[in-house]
Amino acid sequence: MSQQPPVRSTGSPPPRPDASMSLLNNVMDHALDDGYAEASARRASEGGGLPRTLRAKLGLAAGLVLAALVVTLGAAQAQISAPVVAKEREELIDRIESETSAADGLEKRIESLRTEVGERQRKALEQHGGDQGQLVALLSGATPVRGPGVKLVVDDAKDTEEGGGGPRESSGFADTGRVRDRDMQRIVNGLWQAGAEAVAINGQRLTALSAIRAAGDAILVDNKPLVPPYTVLAVGDGKKLSTTFQDSADGQYLHVLQENFGIRTSISDQGEVRLPAAPSLIVRTAQPSDAGAGTGDGPGTAETGKGTS
Repeated sequence: MSQQPPVRSTGSPPPRPDASMSLLNNVMDHALDDGYAEASARRASEGGGLPRTLRAKLGLAAGLVLAALVVTLGAAQAQISAPVVAKEREELIDRIESETSAADGLEKRIESLRTEVGERQRKALEQHGGDQGQLVALLSGATPVRGPGVKLVVDDAKDTEEGGGGPRESSGFADTGRVRDRDMQRIVNGLWQAGAEAVAINGQRLTALSAIRAAGDAILVDNKPLVPPYTVLAVGDGKKLSTTFQDSADGQYLHVLQENFGIRTSISDQGEVRLPAAPSLIVRTAQPSDAGAGTGDGPGTAETGKGTS
């Protein structure tokens, strides 16, 4: 009895390695959407989107010519106006330089006249001051002085920032470590009270009518701005003046500024300090009026005036 050969089963083909990534395969095989593919094929069959009719071609050519004409006219206009603009700019620069020179000349002239007026005022004060003319000239700041005294230097704290927020902040000053006008007022008044005969700040002579004010963050002495450090020179008995000032309430105030806010200060005795005269003075002296020339109710009153600096 013959035996049947065994039947071999071929089975199913082996699975693809990326069979589990059917979505990714679909995206890769169909990268371009069917709608976009159809639109691209349609444009290609129609000639790539270029105008096919004569009218469309003429319109495109006219548009290109118009664009080229606009660009050409703009370039020509810029080239024509460039020399005019340059000339006007040069004229404006010349005018600015001329006016600046004129302003500088006027400023020098004003300073010269101010100096001349001050000299004449000082001479008049010395001539009409009588026996006390020299003392009056000294106390009013009309003459330069020199002699023993003290040198006091006051400066803002290190790394002083513009932003404030501290206990010393005010509308005029924006940082706790900045020297303020009221600080300089107390220092100068303290030196006067301690026995100073004459005082100057950064070379600016002070008189009994001098004003120390603030403009923003700047300190003004008789309307002239000062910059830190502020060097205060005072004529007087050096050791006594220094000791008396430091022991006074104003000296202790300056010490508190140094300890609490980092404001830098130093004071030293000087064998000789030199102070200039005040820049300008107008001194009026009181004179008795005639009897009965007042209101008529009694003897005449003396009319007083104030000097300005």
